[in-house]
Amino acid sequence: MNATGPRPWVTIADMRSLRRHRVVVPVLLCVLAVLGARPMAADEEPADPADGPETHSGPVATGLSAEVVRLYEEAAVATQRYEAGRAEAEEQRAKARRAEELLDTQRRHIAALHEDLGRIARAQYRTSGGLPVAAQMILADSPDGLMRGHHAFAQADLAVNNAISKNRRAEARLSADEAKAAAEWEALEKRNAQLAALKADIEEKLESAREELQGRADAAVAAGACRGAVRLDQPETEFTSAWVAPVETYVLSSSYGSGGARWANRHTGQDFAVPIGTPVRAVGAGRVVRVSCGGPFGIEIVLRHAGGYYTQYAHLASVAVDQGEQVVPGQWIGQSGTTGNSTGPHLHFEARVTPESGSAVNPVSWLAARGVSL
Repeated sequence: MNATGPRPWVTIADMRSLRRHRVVVPVLLCVLAVLGARPMAADEEPADPADGPETHSGPVATGLSAEVVRLYEEAAVATQRYEAGRAEAEEQRAKARRAEELLDTQRRHIAALHEDLGRIARAQYRTSGGLPVAAQMILADSPDGLMRGHHAFAQADLAVNNAISKNRRAEARLSADEAKAAAEWEALEKRNAQLAALKADIEEKLESAREELQGRADAAVAAGACRGAVRLDQPETEFTSAWVAPVETYVLSSSYGSGGARWANRHTGQDFAVPIGTPVRAVGAGRVVRVSCGGPFGIEIVLRHAGGYYTQYAHLASVAVDQGEQVVPGQWIGQSGTTGNSTGPHLHFEARVTPESGSAVNPVSWLAARGVSL
């Protein structure tokens, strides 16, 4: 039996930026999971394979698994809000810089107008024999000359004054816009600092809950006995296809057939690098044929699908289904972890022709043939 090797740690922000499928995320602080352990009773018979897909409808209770899922979703939404706030602050800061640049342009234009006015005055003085314009008008030798001089002087003076007045009004507006943009940017920066603090607080709680969840999973693997299904309140989904990826957001790591010292032969599945506690989904309708908690794969689930194919989900931190249950596409069947022969959080996913190890086919090609592109 082959086992998987080290996986990189992936943060919530990394996951959001590498999203491959449409995210189904409720509003911030929406409780997404409520659950408790409920092993199958001794007198409870598994569902008949001939029956249509059915999901477990027994009682649910709150617990650590539910807390991890809730914090997982809260952290995702908090990260989304933080990143949106950062983008908004950058946009507002750019707006403030543009306003300052316009102000500088207006100031240079007004300075040029003042310089032009000085040149006009100096030219008038030189061409009038040193007499002021007003004196030339008084000494005009005819009424027409007086009127022409007055009109020319008035027009020139009005044009310059109007231009200066117009630019001063524009400068005042731009100055107000600059102050407003700067104030809005400072407010956004302050709000973003609050969002960053909220995000950090949620992620700290999430990390602590993940460590506790993994600790319980490791204890179950060491004992070689599963604790029973910890039911997760399923999210509302809008899947339009019969097949989905095993996790919603991920980074692909070790691929099928890759070699290395960590595996006895070749890697038998596709690894999805995801944090501990990430909800793991059934890739299609099927029946749970195995839930085990020991060996190189740690906590694992094996499903049987139509056509005689099987899928395996390994190195889990918890399971949300019992053996014999029917599942539907996208149903949360467990949470990812790093149990068994694993040196980092990830989901090991296989597609097989039998429920046993050693019968794996390329899971990426197998999913692609069913319309799922990873």
